[in-house]
Order: sequence, then C-alpha cells, then structure tokens
Amino acid sequence: MNNIKTLRVELGERHYPIYIGSELLGQPELFTRHIAGKQVLVVTNDTVAPLYLEKTLAVLRSTNKVRRCEAVILPDGEQYKTLEVLNRIFDALLSKQFDRSVALVALGGGVVGDMTGFAAACYQRGVGFIQIPTTLLAQVDSSVGGKTGVNHALGKNMIGAFHQPRCVIADIDTLDTLPDRELSAGIAEVIKYGLIGDAEFFGWLEAHMDKLLARDAASLMYAVERSCSDKAKVVAADEREGGVRALLNLGHTFGHAIETGMGYGVWLHGEAVATGMCMAARLSAHLGWLGHADVVRTEALIQRAHLPIRSPRTLDTARFIELMGVDKKVQDGKIRLVLLEAIGNAIITDDFAPALLTAVINECREC
Repeated sequence: MNNIKTLRVELGERHYPIYIGSELLGQPELFTRHIAGKQVLVVTNDTVAPLYLEKTLAVLRSTNKVRRCEAVILPDGEQYKTLEVLNRIFDALLSKQFDRSVALVALGGGVVGDMTGFAAACYQRGVGFIQIPTTLLAQVDSSVGGKTGVNHALGKNMIGAFHQPRCVIADIDTLDTLPDRELSAGIAEVIKYGLIGDAEFFGWLEAHMDKLLARDAASLMYAVERSCSDKAKVVAADEREGGVRALLNLGHTFGHAIETGMGYGVWLHGEAVATGMCMAARLSAHLGWLGHADVVRTEALIQRAHLPIRSPRTLDTARFIELMGVDKKVQDGKIRLVLLEAIGNAIITDDFAPALLTAVINECREC
C-alpha cells in the first residue's frame, strides 16, 4: 500500500480503523474487509459525485464480494442537512429493497457523513456504514467518533444518534480538489486539537501553517494523523459524550449560534468554530485563566489560516445568547462552555457571569 497510516479507535470490546494516506480510493481491500454483506449504497452529493463517485463505484463493483452497488446523490450544503433530505436515503434503500445486510458508504464531507451515519443508525434499526471523508474537516473531525444527525431550524445537530462506522478511509488526494475556503474551515478543527489538549501540536501548527495552506502533502498527512489520534483518544475515553468528550466542542456553542443565526450554509462550520474559539479564549482571559499572550497566539494562528476571529455584526447579542441556549451542552438551563486555562489545557464549566458572556459577545463582534 502507498504510505498508509492506520490508527484504531478503541471502544472497549469494539474498535475500528482509520486509514490515512494517498491513492486509497483505488484499494478495494480497504472496503471489502469492512463490508459484511453483498449490498452497498453509496451516499454522496452533487459536488463530490462528478469527482469521485464513478471511481468509488468501480472499485466496489470490481470485487467478487459486492453483488449490488447503487448510489444516491444529495444536494450539497449545510442547509440540506435536514430530515426531509435524509428521507432520500431511506427512499433509495426501500425502493431498491436493500435488506439489513446493506452497508452504506458516505462519500463526501461532514454533512454527507453525518446524514449517512444517521440513516445507517435508523434503517432497520441499524446497519453498517463506512466513512470516506473528502474534506479536511471531515477527515480530522466529523468522520471519527460516531456522531451522526441532522439540523433543526432551531438548533444544529439536535436530532441524531451515536453510530460508529466500520472504518474511516481518509484519502489525502481528495483534498486536491477542495476549495481554499473549505481547506481553511478544516484547519479550524485541526487548531482545536492543539488548543484543548496538545500544546506541542499547536506549536507545530504555528511552524507549518503556510505549508498546510499550500497543500503540502506531508504536512497535510501529519495534521490529519495527529488530529485523528488526538480525537481517537478522547472518543475511547468517552464514547457518548458523558464527560471529557465534550472538550472537543471548544468554540462550538458560540459557533453553532452563528451558523443557526445566520442561516445554515452562510458561514461554514469551521469558520463559525474558529470565531467561537476566539470568543472562548477571550472569555477565558476575562476570567483570569488564560494569559493575554495565549489569546494573541490563538487569534494570530486562526487569522493565518484565513479564518474569521469576529462574529457577524448582524447577529445581535440577545439573539446570540438565545441561540447558545439551544445547545446539547446546556444543563438545567445553564450554558456550559469549553474554556481554556492554557493552550493545551481545556475545561468544561458553567461558572461565569451572564454579564461577562454578554460583554465578550459584544467585544468579539465585527466592526
């Protein structure tokens, strides 16, 4: 195989591999070893389909194991991550009479992965699925860990299920066709891992950001591998987000409010999270936990990744706080946030004054 790295997500008696490398889409054995039956439905979108669908179908159909291989193509965009569009996957499964031995293959970014995983969790009460993430954000974050679901008009990712994939196949070559804006959005989640628990990696990112933006293959592969390794450790310790896994949501409560308030798809997820991490850093500094120098380092690295550090001025403070209250981390009516005591040291807390939160939201708005 071509320079392939294999990580394992350990889940007690269960585990699954993450394959990271180049030219992986052309290696049928990576797929077939994780397909239990003879039926496959590939789920993709109308952006990714012209690029990689025929190649994926050809590889699957080239094996003796897969007897039926079909595809369903969804519209591309966060605004289509809904129950209505999800039904297109169920329509395909039922109209083509796929049974419970079917394997779903998610070929695309985070939206495709989340929706395919949710469909797999629900169809006949659960079937297997494989993740083939084609965006950096999906490769380092959403494809790993088994979180699946769709959005609701009132809140992001509020309808879903935990359903782990059989494997993740992260082909770095697919990043060659990724738009620059999407690449930067993925880097936001990479930076997150350095902030929450890997200060050494944060330093590496400061030294290698220009190479990542230039799509240097070795740098991208290292960033994906290190991010997946960091996330796999957290998921292994807390599969269903009962405790430490919530640290992976640094910046997300702020970010989800931006995505929902602006309308899904206006801001990319990584852009909203990037701004949310800056807001979390500033709130941490106001609480006396994070030093000013670390706030500056955080914002500087995010800006170097061509990501925003301020929230949209059109989203007023009252609405912002209202949307933050519709979040999975809210408990007993109190907003819980992931904040920073240092770069590489995050905590989960609701111990902050509402007035201070309001002040930070105002402080971090675009001029």
